Amino acid sequence: MKKISLLLLSALLNVLSLPLSAFAVSPNEITVSAAADLSSAFREIAAMFEKETGVKALLNFGSTGMLAQQIEGGAPIDMFAAAQKSFIDDLEKRGFILPDTKRIYAIGRIALAVPRGAAKLDSLKGLLRPEIKKIAIANPAHAPYGMAAKAALERMGLWEKVRDKMVYGENVRQALSYVETGSVDAAIVALSISIGSDINYTLVPQELHPPLEQTLAVTKGGRNPGQARKFAEFINGPKGRPIMKKFGFLLPPEMK
Repeated sequence: MKKISLLLLSALLNVLSLPLSAFAVSPNEITVSAAADLSSAFREIAAMFEKETGVKALLNFGSTGMLAQQIEGGAPIDMFAAAQKSFIDDLEKRGFILPDTKRIYAIGRIALAVPRGAAKLDSLKGLLRPEIKKIAIANPAHAPYGMAAKAALERMGLWEKVRDKMVYGENVRQALSYVETGSVDAAIVALSISIGSDINYTLVPQELHPPLEQTLAVTKGGRNPGQARKFAEFINGPKGRPIMKKFGFLLPPEMK
């Protein structure tokens, strides 16, 4: 009971920490909470959506687990794009989303990154090199990309050998910033935010970790569900899919 109370308190504090500008206040605005790996792709999609429809998508990025807590805490979010299906499934069981809007919109990939100018690592085994003293990943306690990074290291038999080198970012975007600034020697991050960033990266084989089935849904607590449905369709439509593909996402078979 104490654990549940602490989780609810954490969710409430997360909601209260959001700026008022993160919430839609107009019929021509929607609030979209999205996993941090979507920051590049969704900014481009949101700009195109606004140009074509006149509806502005206010984007709130973070780790999927923390964003889910905000929704459970009562944040008036119109649409949630998670980095892993299980979080949407859990919200559905708790009655926080509109079930008919649940869709897998992409499959995510992870990448092994080093700062620009550093020697490129060809595989995860490169993390054992003595010069690699700090490695960043998103916190696997609540971030799907951190979970995938940990799973890949475990599959390769490397986790116990490198865990003392680990530096946890609040989300995958923060893990990327650590390697971009040289605060760490390497990181395992989302391919989608590696593309176009100031790093060198190598794609990690997808068979090393469970698939990142990125799933979205319109929430029950939003103020503009009609426009949120349109934005969800736009992401999965002929305008949104090429942008997702451009940033390295795989598209589910039924979407191709």
